[in-house]
Amino acid sequence: MNMIRLSDVAVARSGDKGNHANIGVVALNRAGYELLVRELTAERVAAYFQGLGAVRVERFEMPHVDGLNFLLYDVLDGGASRSLRTDTQGKLLGTALMELELPVSR
Repeated sequence: MNMIRLSDVAVARSGDKGNHANIGVVALNRAGYELLVRELTAERVAAYFQGLGAVRVERFEMPHVDGLNFLLYDVLDGGASRSLRTDTQGKLLGTALMELELPVSR
């Protein structure tokens, strides 16, 4: 199975919503979006960030902008005013997700 890094097909931006974070992922083209819909599942994102303790990951499809939005519940260890983590507002989660490898058929 061939693998491709998410950053090869998409860009991302992330931020906090209290103790939760969201990550918006937008494909660079329609073929990339089809790959995202097929392979970038909520389960795969949850597994990738399992060390941060998210209790649930929810995915929302945005086909008109070729994007997906992920909501990671309770991933910020209390949020900006309570957490001692380096990234208390989840700004780096999108950058980190760009390293995820997805399977592709060529």
